[in-house]
Amino acid sequence: MKITKIPSGFNFEPEQIDLIDKKFQRIKYVEDSLLDITVRVKLDKKYIFECNAHFSWGTPVHVSGEDYDFEAALNGMMDVLDQKIKKEKDKAKGH
Repeated sequence: MKITKIPSGFNFEPEQIDLIDKKFQRIKYVEDSLLDITVRVKLDKKYIFECNAHFSWGTPVHVSGEDYDFEAALNGMMDVLDQKIKKEKDKAKGH
């Protein structure tokens, strides 16, 4: 699973990169099913996270989260991403 992190309107601090890497450990259980993940983080008064993930069976997933706090925005996006991944895996198992 390859994770690409792209900042927009600011540069990542080392702690922010570490935090993103740490939070993505949460979905390690599907690393064999995910080909790549792109995380775009925009700073425009708020932190806006957008994530695109591509499963090995071709299904793309798009989620986002925003907040004035970097970690809160990341957590919000990760909650939605985790739910979507579980739902997508269940669908894939059903077919």
